[in-house]
Amino acid sequence: MEEHLEAGKESKPSSMSPDLQGDSSLQVEISDAVSERDKVKFTVQTKSCVPHLARTEFSVVRHHEEFIWLHNAYVENEEYAGLIIPPAPPRPDFEASREKLQKLGEGDSSITREEFAKMKEELEAEYLAIFKKTVAMHEVFLQRLAAHPTLRRDHNFFVFLEYGQDLSVRGKNRKELLGGFLRNIVKSADEALITGMSGLKEVDDFFEHERTFLLEYHTRIRDACLRADRVMHSHKCLADDYIPISAALSSLGTQEVNQLKTSFLKLAELFERLRKLEGRVASDEDLKLSDMLRYYLRDSQAAKDLLYRRLRALADYENANKALDKARTRNREVRTAESHQQLCCQRFERLSDSAKQELMDFRSRRVSSFRKNLIELAELELKHAKASTLLLRNTLVILKGEP
Repeated sequence: MEEHLEAGKESKPSSMSPDLQGDSSLQVEISDAVSERDKVKFTVQTKSCVPHLARTEFSVVRHHEEFIWLHNAYVENEEYAGLIIPPAPPRPDFEASREKLQKLGEGDSSITREEFAKMKEELEAEYLAIFKKTVAMHEVFLQRLAAHPTLRRDHNFFVFLEYGQDLSVRGKNRKELLGGFLRNIVKSADEALITGMSGLKEVDDFFEHERTFLLEYHTRIRDACLRADRVMHSHKCLADDYIPISAALSSLGTQEVNQLKTSFLKLAELFERLRKLEGRVASDEDLKLSDMLRYYLRDSQAAKDLLYRRLRALADYENANKALDKARTRNREVRTAESHQQLCCQRFERLSDSAKQELMDFRSRRVSSFRKNLIELAELELKHAKASTLLLRNTLVILKGEP
């Protein structure tokens, strides 16, 4: 299946757009996307009044791998060790939806043509929803970078936005040259944070609190995400179950006469409309709750990685202090040890200052996003509940024969 999306504002899931406080001199959006069998092509459009860019408006076509190259370029740059690197967008995955459509297309003699059409409509809607969310997740990654006062000035970011040709070769060459300064060490970040780097004493109460909070928060977000997915799946299953019920009642309506015929057909219509309502409930819960939780699961991991990098800098500083003491005791290479100790101290203090601001921004952004999405979800749930109640009440009135 090939899907094409003109990613206008009305089609983009708003839950994937956290509140971004950046100046408007660099605006980035994905204006168009095309899904092919093995890849998605994103058209990235940029509007800018940044002085050193050649043009004020330009667009390029990018693949998912090039987004990952850009993310890795930030992660591997030690200059950004004190910043929360926005999480990379997940790889587009449409295989599950394609397999469902393929199995449905192979045919099943136990379902009617009407049921087949409705199930196909549901699966196509599911595929389109996944596609739209994929576009939104890639776009918010770029918008987070464009809004950040430091990350937005990175040379690789401008290359990504402005370079008109394929970046795959450029990305491979760069990754081969870079040593992967941070990518290799973050694998053990969670373990290191839990153990406190083998007894390394935290020197700042703020970061000790953040470490304790983020470890617990990340676990709870992951559990909440799993539970939200189960609730959403239940609504989808209920919507699917309404399809054969509606079809059976409709079939009975064609065979009965008089009052029973009307009743059966009206009930068939009721279950069809209930199916659509349940589908909307599932879609809204996926968009406003599950997607938000999945995003902050990745974002809180990025915050934990920041804490780990700071802890590594603290360990280097402590080791430099020990090396300096030893050099002074032996009265050998004291200046070298002092110079190294000062560099480690400066790096640790610089990283701590930027990390503190980043974590406070993360807290503010997170609270604002959760409040916005939970309010919108509650409003949508009320709207669908009222619609369902009204639908059931009107159907009862008709079935009872009341005017």
